[in-house]
Amino acid sequence: MKFFDPNENTRRENYKLLIGSVIPRPIAFVTTMSNDGVINAAPFSYFNIVSSAPSMISIGVSRETEVPKDTARNIMEAKEFVVHIVDGNNVEEVNKTAISLPHEESELALTNLTLIPSTKIKVPGIKESKVRFEVVLENVFEIKDNDTVVTDLIIGRIVGFHISEDILFDGKIDPIKLDPVARLAGANYSKLGEIFSIKRPK
Repeated sequence: MKFFDPNENTRRENYKLLIGSVIPRPIAFVTTMSNDGVINAAPFSYFNIVSSAPSMISIGVSRETEVPKDTARNIMEAKEFVVHIVDGNNVEEVNKTAISLPHEESELALTNLTLIPSTKIKVPGIKESKVRFEVVLENVFEIKDNDTVVTDLIIGRIVGFHISEDILFDGKIDPIKLDPVARLAGANYSKLGEIFSIKRPK
C-alpha cells in the first residue's frame, strides 16, 4: 500500500485521491436567489446529512478565487435555499447547470427545468425533482488553506420536505423509485446497484 502525505501533495492531487475514494457521493442540486432576484442553480457533491433532530444538511462550496461562488454568496445574503436530490430523470438537465455564468445570468435558462414556488421560503424549487428540501441558513464556516479561504462549508436547517407521493410508502422513501444518481470521479456517475441488508448488532 502506498502512503501519501497531503502536505506534500498538490491541491489537485489531494482532490483526485478524495473524489476517487469517497464514492458514491450524493448530489445536492441547489437553487438560490440573488438580491436582484436572479435564480442560481448548481450541483454539489460535497453534501450530506448533519442531523435529523433538528433536520440539518451540509454543503461544501469550494472557491476558485477569493470570492465565494454565486451559490454560497446568495445563501449568505438571502439566508435560504432549496436542495434537490438528483435522480435518473433529471440528471442530464442538472448537469447543464454546472457551467460557470456571470452572477446576473441564471443557469436554468440553459435547461428545460421548471421553477415551482416554495411553501415557507422565497427561493423557488424545481418541479422535476422527486425530493426537495426548503432550507434556511444555520451557519457558514470558512475552510482555509494556510490563510486563504478555499471552501465555504454551509450548514442548513430544513424547514420543509417536498416528497413525491409516487416514491413514498409507510412514511418511508422507496430507493428504487427515487432512482438517485451519485457522483464518482471525473465525468462518472452511478445509480443504485445491488441492495442488501445486514442486521445491526444489539
